[in-house]
Amino acid sequence: MKLLNVENVLKREQDIQHAKVEYEVIKELGDKTVSYAILSHRWEVEVTYKEMIGLVKMDVGKREEVRNRVGYQKIIKSCEQARKDGYEWLWNDTCCIDKRSSAELSEAINSMYQWYQDAQVCYGYLNDVEGSTFPTRKNHETYDKSDGWPEWFTRGWTLQELIAPKQIEFFNKDWAPIGNKRHLAPVLENITNIPCSVLRDGLVGKRLSVAQIMSWAADRRTTRVEDRAYSLMGLFEVNMPMVYGEGKRAFHRLQLEIIRKSNDQSIFAWDQGMIRTGSVLAEDPGDFLFGRDIQKVEPDEFGECLVEYMKLHHLGNPWFIQHNSRKISINPIHRSKLKRLKKHARALTQQLRTFTVSNAGIQVCLPIIPLPDSPSHFQVILACIRDSSLVTIDIVYSGSSIYRVPSIFQSTFWLKAYPKFTTLHLAHNQDVNEKRRKFSLDDMKHCYTLVPHEWSCCRGLLQQRRRILLCSWSRLLPCPKLGTRCL
Repeated sequence: MKLLNVENVLKREQDIQHAKVEYEVIKELGDKTVSYAILSHRWEVEVTYKEMIGLVKMDVGKREEVRNRVGYQKIIKSCEQARKDGYEWLWNDTCCIDKRSSAELSEAINSMYQWYQDAQVCYGYLNDVEGSTFPTRKNHETYDKSDGWPEWFTRGWTLQELIAPKQIEFFNKDWAPIGNKRHLAPVLENITNIPCSVLRDGLVGKRLSVAQIMSWAADRRTTRVEDRAYSLMGLFEVNMPMVYGEGKRAFHRLQLEIIRKSNDQSIFAWDQGMIRTGSVLAEDPGDFLFGRDIQKVEPDEFGECLVEYMKLHHLGNPWFIQHNSRKISINPIHRSKLKRLKKHARALTQQLRTFTVSNAGIQVCLPIIPLPDSPSHFQVILACIRDSSLVTIDIVYSGSSIYRVPSIFQSTFWLKAYPKFTTLHLAHNQDVNEKRRKFSLDDMKHCYTLVPHEWSCCRGLLQQRRRILLCSWSRLLPCPKLGTRCL
């Protein structure tokens, strides 16, 4: 880890006009006991590692150009603050990583969450805040490009920089202090949807689902599309090599790495309204925009939740009695099947904890229910809850492959069968340019055609970014707005 020597940076700046004394402004330190401050900021015109260490040797014109950059002024101001707070060392992502070395860049990105977590203090520099107090209400006039809040809160990398540090001191444009993370936690929760408990104490010990954490990044932006994934690695405690140029495949790889270390099925619970056919994995963190309230269900709790879910269905014309606001089945067949379902779930606890990733798909044991439109179409019940009900997704068997498809039957009362635990190999590979996929349903050839478009369903169930036109599927509801049949 390379760190700025605060005193040497400021001494060199003071003596820069003489250009005679060489100062060691950046030093590599491997000692984890070193106390240091760390900077979090929005990138502007910055100073590189090469420029920072070679500033004295530059010709006067180039040197003055570097010193007049906004990025250089941030280095000087943050060093002044660190010296004031009693810190000898400071880390800044712009000049403390030699980005000419791909190995060093990869190591830094994989270690960055830990570096922010280990820092004694983080300086959150909000370059677009001009007032002397932290903004507590949306102001679209002042922050018109960032949904009414300072732009720092819209960037992908600053998510981990907000969560990881134990202490964050915020500064405005002029480096005047405007508050700290602990005292501003309720305001920050309102801005970011991150719970106060996480902001104050970090992720350790919190029972958070993958979908919840993904939702915090859903509407954030990065300059490079790959950074949408790389900026989340620390939050999920995974590591992977950097391959700039791979585009959206980076997020695909991130999800596979999460699956390899976690049994959290909420990773499959991305918004079903993002109409797409094929891979069970999401394309982008934005697909988890509505995942804030999704909670993970542990395998040993899943059986109980599954029974409660099935009690919502009128399978086999069961009879119910009402007792203390609860429905109790008095249909012996229904009650027996629910008891057997719960027992089966308990017996499969270990299988429910295990995911296996291969080129054949993601192997996972899940309860599935056949849907009434086709023998190839099933509803999968996931071990996660939203609005007190288990989350479901739809799949279609196509030959030896299993693909995710948009959900058609919104009402739980469409179901006509009990769930059956099945080992599935869910497809996770998909060409990002693919727009059409054919499936065999009811012994006929049917085709999904995906068209990027803004649309709203006539039933008011979905207002989404895409629309889907389904050709030759006879059992879909008519949609007069689209002049065809729609989801």
